[in-house]
Amino acid sequence: MQFVDTNIFIRFLTKDDPKKAEACRNLLKKAEDGKVELQTTESVIAEIVYVLESKRLYNLTRDQIYERLLPILTIDSLKIPYKNSIISALEIYTKNIIDFEDALLIANARRLDSKEIYTYDKEFDKVKGIKRLEP
Repeated sequence: MQFVDTNIFIRFLTKDDPKKAEACRNLLKKAEDGKVELQTTESVIAEIVYVLESKRLYNLTRDQIYERLLPILTIDSLKIPYKNSIISALEIYTKNIIDFEDALLIANARRLDSKEIYTYDKEFDKVKGIKRLEP
């Protein structure tokens, strides 16, 4: 098993360097076909979202990010701890005007059957089923 860094996903998703994009596509295709097993982390996924939404870089919408990233996240041979929570976070992020990192927190809270989050960030009030608490 090999780990995959953010830039591999970014090259594939943006195709801003055609030669690297093709090499990355081939790697992900091998994973999709079960020929290699890859691993990445929650922080890499968060960085992908951050880079893709950056107005200075790619300026993709939430829906565009969801449409591009979801097929990658569902590759069986791409291992990510708590993958279902990351997919859930991507859905929360797409449906609400909150940061992806906050969506990850909500998804992980839900995974552990918690509906309460201590925060001063009022953006959490926008998400149904979550109660924002202040200390």
